[in-house]
Amino acid sequence: IHEDTLSLVFVFFYSLIFVIGLAGNIIALFAFFCIHHKRNSIQIYLLNVAIADLLLIFCLPFRIFYHINKNIWMLGLIFCKIIGTLFYMNMYISIVLLGLISMDRYIKINKSIQRSKMLTTTRSRYICCVLWIIAIIGFMMTVVQAAITEQHASTMCFHYRDKKNAKMEAILNYILVIVFWIVFFLLILSYAKIAENLLKISKKRADFPNAGKYSTTARNSFIVLIIFTLCFVPFHLFRFVYITSQLQHTSCYWQEIIHKCNEIMLVFSSLNSCLDPVMYFLMSSSVRKTVFQLICRRFHGDSSVSESISEMKPGQSRHD
Repeated sequence: IHEDTLSLVFVFFYSLIFVIGLAGNIIALFAFFCIHHKRNSIQIYLLNVAIADLLLIFCLPFRIFYHINKNIWMLGLIFCKIIGTLFYMNMYISIVLLGLISMDRYIKINKSIQRSKMLTTTRSRYICCVLWIIAIIGFMMTVVQAAITEQHASTMCFHYRDKKNAKMEAILNYILVIVFWIVFFLLILSYAKIAENLLKISKKRADFPNAGKYSTTARNSFIVLIIFTLCFVPFHLFRFVYITSQLQHTSCYWQEIIHKCNEIMLVFSSLNSCLDPVMYFLMSSSVRKTVFQLICRRFHGDSSVSESISEMKPGQSRHD
């Protein structure tokens, strides 16, 4: 499969995503850790999204190196599998966490749901720990299986692979695609309901000074949904075709087309790690205030940044 022209495109976009995503997520993590008051459940999930995005971003230099080196992999088959699996693992961790965030926000805004025990910070921490444990176990099993079954030396990586002898891995890929679509429809239902409720409140309280914030929050909900759709839907629309072709006899002509389409759509999925920091700013007022304070202190040459952040009002986290 020849990728001469596409390789240059991949190098450019992956380099851009790496620089912007690295800067954005490091700033976001710094902001999360500078929030001294008690974190709420949304902030716990967003913190874990930022960690997953950073781990995914650290895989990109290896993809960049591979394409610069004319699609020749020099670091061994096992390390190729580690990087590839780590990339997908963190992508799906981000997807599941975004689904949990939508559920969290929906429960908070729906007064009819008993939520006192469902949305505690401790529970969100437990959920994130379980998610990471499941992901790490899956990661280790995939890498160990590759070490056992794929003994031949190869200079290829991140390319189309036949899965007729690795049906369990193909089944796992099908399951991940199904998980994505469940999360996606959950996001649509949750954010549509959130926006509907907020717009109703905005109309009822039209005479109140802060009535505009409800319509703003409703609009932000749709921005989050647009980011998710742009980055992940094209890749997962095509994913069933890609996995199915790996389990059947597919001609070289179609292998090349399917592989190139998959790689192009994977760039859009990687783009999510750049756009997620935008979501942190939209969904967490504490993150916004922390970053703005850090920037203001930096430009004014004030060295007492941490002191100013610690003085933030504890009550502000309730509005995140």
